[in-house]
Amino acid sequence: MSEPQRSAPDDDVGQGPADRPTVFEACGGAPAMLALARAWHARCLADPEAAHPFTHRPIHPQHSERLAAYWGESLGGPPAYTSALGTEADVVRTHSGNGPHDSLDAAATACFVAALDDAGLPADPALRDTLARWFVWSNHLVNHGWPTPADVPDDLRLPRWDWEGPVS
Repeated sequence: MSEPQRSAPDDDVGQGPADRPTVFEACGGAPAMLALARAWHARCLADPEAAHPFTHRPIHPQHSERLAAYWGESLGGPPAYTSALGTEADVVRTHSGNGPHDSLDAAATACFVAALDDAGLPADPALRDTLARWFVWSNHLVNHGWPTPADVPDDLRLPRWDWEGPVS
């Protein structure tokens, strides 16, 4: 299976026009990512379809903090996830091998979009559109790139996204 488009060289990460903040910065930085991760997780747990993945194994006690670091890094923030918490291969292995799940993906995306308000992220339509497109793309990469955890290569790099889409 060929690897999906994932990331760019480190010196290109999160860069757009010089006067435009990264998506991470436009959201409000690390505090906003944490609020968003907590809001999304709460919405998922309250949704019968989106809660399903959280019922199969214990959730890490710092799940929201780890998720916020991962999301923030993907959206142009500092390497808070990969420098201290794990690798992209770890994340993908955790989520691989579950087969197609279109209704779960749709429910998780709906929870994410609603969580933008819950977390108090800016109402800017361009930011909201960028985040919704990123979530669908990122969810697909993490969940549907490899058929089993054993197929996931060790050298994956955390995928990056800017205002225009995947950073390549």
